[in-house]
Amino acid sequence: MADHDSQEQLTKYLADAHSIEEQALVQMRRAPGMAGDPELAHAFSQHLRETEEHERLVRSALEQRGESPSTIKDLAGRAGGWGMLVFARLNPDTPGKLAAHAYSYEHMELAAYELLRRIADRAGEPSVAELAQRIGPDERAMADRLDGFWDRAVDAALRDKDAGDIQEELVKYLRDAHALEGQALQLLEAGPKVAAFEPLAAVFREHLEETREHQRTVDERLSAHSARPARFQAGALRVGALNLGTFFKAQPDTPVKLAGFAYAFEALEVAGYELLSRVARRAGDDETVAAAGRILAQERQAAERVAGTWDAAVDTVFSAAVG
Repeated sequence: MADHDSQEQLTKYLADAHSIEEQALVQMRRAPGMAGDPELAHAFSQHLRETEEHERLVRSALEQRGESPSTIKDLAGRAGGWGMLVFARLNPDTPGKLAAHAYSYEHMELAAYELLRRIADRAGEPSVAELAQRIGPDERAMADRLDGFWDRAVDAALRDKDAGDIQEELVKYLRDAHALEGQALQLLEAGPKVAAFEPLAAVFREHLEETREHQRTVDERLSAHSARPARFQAGALRVGALNLGTFFKAQPDTPVKLAGFAYAFEALEVAGYELLSRVARRAGDDETVAAAGRILAQERQAAERVAGTWDAAVDTVFSAAVG
């Protein structure tokens, strides 16, 4: 990649990182009051201070390059942050939804900085690579903290529920899982063509068969409770997946953007099954607990396979720019 092109590309990724931090700030400032649990609230408050420092560092890196954050990207980031909070607030199990989406978002941030580090290395910008290496571990640490709060999030979400309510809640969580798998199927079916590079396409093809089996398993568990998937919810998520496919096709750096998003989506599925397994345990449904555990392990493995494509994704984008 020509030096001018690589520097311009790096500046765009820094602006993307800044918009991600702007969205995170919106979330972290409101999340403690929505957490429903003091320890979970404390984790959000702690990460708010880290996020404020991340935003400052990325802004400073842009200024050192004679640039400033993108107003449009930052506004979109803040709007996205508010959207996630409104979604969590409107759900009756706000603490669980909040924890799940925050867990996914931390993985999106982690992916962004892992990819930024690789781009900076290839562009010969060690200061930006060091910035990414400094911030990335904070995002991973927050994701790990959230990973330890699933029981508390479920307890907060189900507090004061009686046995009958818990059975109804279990069906809702199963429907959430079914809808997520429907969205995953849309992404994975379109993914190999959209990805435009083989390493990620291969991961998508491999995980597609697993995902079909996941949805069949969730269908069976819903049937065991004399329930069916929520058509409106599943349909809305499928439309969202199709819109995402169109979005990624329009990006000049599709491999990088899609590899980061896929990693975060796998984290969202991980969170969904962590919550489902705990609700099922409280409802006395051992078969759903076991099924969620099996699927959960495969979602975590899929996330690691996606992460294993990041070097190839960055190399593909750089090679295309040179060509």
